[in-house]
Amino acid sequence: MSLSHFFQVSKKAFGFVSRRGSQPNFTLPEELCIRQFSLAEIKAATANFDEGLILGISNFGSVYKGVIDNGTFTVAIRRMKFCLSAFRTEVVFLSQLNHLNVESLIGFCNEKGETILVYEYLSNGSLSDCLHGNGISCNPIPWEKRLQICIGAARGLHYLHTGAKYIVLHRNVTSNTILLDHELVPKLSGFFLSRLGPHSMSKASIKKESLDVGATFGYLDLENLSGKNDVYAFGVVLLEVICGKISLPACANWCIENGTFYHNIDPYLKGRIAPECFNKYVEIAMSCVSYSAEERPSMGEVEATLQDALELQKKADSEMKSIIPHSGVMYEDELFCAP
Repeated sequence: MSLSHFFQVSKKAFGFVSRRGSQPNFTLPEELCIRQFSLAEIKAATANFDEGLILGISNFGSVYKGVIDNGTFTVAIRRMKFCLSAFRTEVVFLSQLNHLNVESLIGFCNEKGETILVYEYLSNGSLSDCLHGNGISCNPIPWEKRLQICIGAARGLHYLHTGAKYIVLHRNVTSNTILLDHELVPKLSGFFLSRLGPHSMSKASIKKESLDVGATFGYLDLENLSGKNDVYAFGVVLLEVICGKISLPACANWCIENGTFYHNIDPYLKGRIAPECFNKYVEIAMSCVSYSAEERPSMGEVEATLQDALELQKKADSEMKSIIPHSGVMYEDELFCAP
């Protein structure tokens, strides 16, 4: 089933029908291009849900590290808790989306009261883990790599907003739902609260959401506006990436107005960000969290601006190395001012 056809039938309550072996009164789309696992396979993959294999626990259940296909393929297995609608939403969306920066759903299990999801295994955990020292590697993420992560995540959101006839509203963009693989390539995850949006993301299409509020506190705009809420939430992520902590937009704006924003960034980054790159990055981050949704950029604009910021950083680093070839590149604090 093509993605565009999926969106067409989705307007009719996703066209749900019963599947063989599914729970009574529980339905999924008839055609899914993903694997359906038996409960026996899941138990074998997780050593019967061994607690020592738990990677993390959330409101949507525990995630286990597992192996399938005779131990040849490592996966992440989420054992859902009391949330059939979230399970259904995750399966329906991820089975239809295909992008480098969107987490891959390998399959699911829906048997004997268990609802289980099987994903690709992403060894570096979440962006939040890596930023706050909870990841596999305790080393701080270099600034250029942080920019590349942000660009990849923005590219994934741009795909959701423009990659089909109807946009996909993620509605839960946080540093916890941006996962990182072994090369720190970002993957959007956590589609449990996602919804289909309007035909386009033009400013004329913006309207207030009538659906339940799904975003995580701190990443939610006060109006919870359709479509542009993903942009707002991503802006909060951008502030978190440069500050090393969740920074509420109001506080960030106050710091910018008082010329003190640079003094509140992640200490590891001080002296490592070129001023031109810094100004470009902070400008797009604050545009994303603008109080007025109409003033927020599209995710395509965000992606392009972050790419420009990365090029500015590379150019500045190259120029600094040509001047001082045998020492690390460091920028003086005095070079910075509020953008």
